[in-house]
Amino acid sequence: MSVTPTTNESLTAYAANFICKTQLKDIPENVLDLGKKSMLDGLGLAIAGSVAKSGELVRKHLHAQGLNSGTATVIGSNLRCAPRFAAFANGVGVHADDYDDTQLAVASDRVYGLLTHPTAPALPAALAVGEQNNASGADVFLAYHLGVELECKIAEAINPRHYQTGFHATATCGTFAAAAAAGKILNLNLETMRRALSIAGSQSAGLRENFGTMTKPFHAGRASESGVVAAEFAALGWTATDIILEAPRGFFQAAGGGFEDDFIRDKLGHPWTFASPGVSIKPHPSGSLTHPGMTEMLRLIKAHHLVANDVVSVKVGTNHNMPNALIHHQPQNELQAKFSMEFCMAILLLEGRGGLSEFTDEVVLRADVQEMIKRVHFGVDDEAEQAGFHKMTTIITITLKNGQVIRGSADFGRGSPAMPMSYDEVADKFLENCAYAHFSPVSSKRIISVVQSIEQLTSIRELTALLSTASA
Repeated sequence: MSVTPTTNESLTAYAANFICKTQLKDIPENVLDLGKKSMLDGLGLAIAGSVAKSGELVRKHLHAQGLNSGTATVIGSNLRCAPRFAAFANGVGVHADDYDDTQLAVASDRVYGLLTHPTAPALPAALAVGEQNNASGADVFLAYHLGVELECKIAEAINPRHYQTGFHATATCGTFAAAAAAGKILNLNLETMRRALSIAGSQSAGLRENFGTMTKPFHAGRASESGVVAAEFAALGWTATDIILEAPRGFFQAAGGGFEDDFIRDKLGHPWTFASPGVSIKPHPSGSLTHPGMTEMLRLIKAHHLVANDVVSVKVGTNHNMPNALIHHQPQNELQAKFSMEFCMAILLLEGRGGLSEFTDEVVLRADVQEMIKRVHFGVDDEAEQAGFHKMTTIITITLKNGQVIRGSADFGRGSPAMPMSYDEVADKFLENCAYAHFSPVSSKRIISVVQSIEQLTSIRELTALLSTASA
């Protein structure tokens, strides 16, 4: 692993320079289109997340602390507060149901689907700071893209030990995304942007042991808030090192034990991560590593007319990194179920679908669900292990009561670049999320069209007004 940059320009300076100099016209049209899908997806998830228990508790906390006044919208509510707190609330909301987009890996030693959730930290920061500063839609859209790109390349470059030993990359790398997005809106110069990234680096934190609890979405919210704080303090003149990424005591070394300089140096925007290797949009509100298996299970159910009562057992085999993340084998609530391959297989067999309505405490604790979970056996498979960690190879073997054995496998799931969703399909998911939250149908439909032409907005406040319930 390389620790020091390979040219005279520091890596942190390179990243800051990219953020400061890149304009919307520099981003290819296909990348902009992909960004619109993820942006719309993120907004719908923030709306759905507003009715989660975590959303209720966040708003309760903001009110209790007297933080319920300001210029930035808390999505799905009538609450407005300072940008940092709106970014926190909306970051929690986007990630509340673990239904948000996921960066994909390139190198075979990186764990495909486990790198980071790019939209959850970047978008709330861009929206909150943009709303306060009455930025245009184009400015916010650009800031969002820059945040996503930096977050993904940092996550790609860091030694995979970072994730494997317990750091949550959405929390750690996402802090840099939010700082980049907020700093771009604030028009920070190169020197100030470097300090913003450095302040962000000292706030990046989050541990995977909290997966399956409200603290996982707390990570995304805190990353978004921390990035806003970093940019705002840098703008005030707060001092910090200017080599936070590459320094011997900096982020890459401290959090990962090293990094691959070639994975980030000269790679920001070359290619844009949205274009290659891509970002996956989730068809189910569960950990992304469950999705190839869920996609294949749904195919097998349809192809073989499978009925839950006919199933004796289901064996699910993957590489060893997947059980390392899908840690709840007998889940007792909805948050644990999101990280349970056993539940995800069981609910598809019982209900034929796995959406927000299925991922509830009541459904998870149903007797038939708990019984079916016991028939699912999840572990490491040699064939899947040999396929490489840059795939999510999932091998399913179903044994029926009549003795028939049905097998299937998948490397990727629906919503991934290999099986992408169209803008209209993402819009359908968006509307489902809005309906789940009982959000205004009129505003919901308007948001879809506004995001599709986000570059044309004179003020981002035209969009944030639609995301509030104050005018509903």
